[in-house]
Amino acid sequence: MSATGIDTSGPLAPAAAPRPTLPRTFLAMMAREVRVMRKNFVSTFARVIIQPVLFVFVFAYVLPKIGPGGASFAGQAGGRAGGPAFSTILVPGLIASSVVMQGMMAVVFPLMMELSWQRSITDRALAPLPVPLLAIQKIVAAALQALIGGLLVLPAVLLIHADGQAPRVHIDDWPLFVLVMIMGSLLSAAGGLLLGTLMDPQKMQMLFALVLLPMSMLGCVYYPWAALEHVRWLQITVLVNPMVYVSEGLRAALTPQVGHMSFWAYGPVLVIGTAVLTWFATRTFTRRVLT
Repeated sequence: MSATGIDTSGPLAPAAAPRPTLPRTFLAMMAREVRVMRKNFVSTFARVIIQPVLFVFVFAYVLPKIGPGGASFAGQAGGRAGGPAFSTILVPGLIASSVVMQGMMAVVFPLMMELSWQRSITDRALAPLPVPLLAIQKIVAAALQALIGGLLVLPAVLLIHADGQAPRVHIDDWPLFVLVMIMGSLLSAAGGLLLGTLMDPQKMQMLFALVLLPMSMLGCVYYPWAALEHVRWLQITVLVNPMVYVSEGLRAALTPQVGHMSFWAYGPVLVIGTAVLTWFATRTFTRRVLT
């Protein structure tokens, strides 16, 4: 019997309010991200696919059709005469570029708005979820977008080519392909969260000039890492670029006939690098949210 005279112990007793749990809250926030992604699907992934489609259209379709000069140029870009077609070299590189770029932008752009003067990130921090776990949720959501973006680019780069310029792509090792796609997506998302929490939102445009453009041009997207052997200092320097390892991992999975790094060169970097970047990103994110 309660103080109001109502019996709270019988069958009419009010049900206890459901208590949120960490997994339930995490999944609810992920469901929100999926709904937003579905709503903005066309605009989001049109941005992802335009750049690689244009690139493969020019180098695998237009240049071979405009005459020997164009074909020669494409052949020189692809490597030695008689080697694999440039379209074959492009496939894993452009998928890797899309995965890394989308993974970083999918977390940097929302974070830039959430950390602006309105501090809308505070509303997210009120969820019954520890702040470091909120950072993990943002990484997983961005990685999901990166994974979808890479899978959308794959058929585009396979189908757009001139006659006789079809890329030779065959997934000999599905577990390796899945591993590289997932770890590459998580690695890029964690790196994007780290950069987004370290950089001033007002200066985020510098991200393109100082980070994304050099990463793409020196990420072994348009050439295999082994092709840099004649520029040894550059071959060693680009090893600091995480896109190199995603490109080489996909090259091993999709075009094993093209020279690529050993698994023991790119595999540990993808796994350990993801763990290290995630750890640093959760710390900087927590510090940025709570200050």
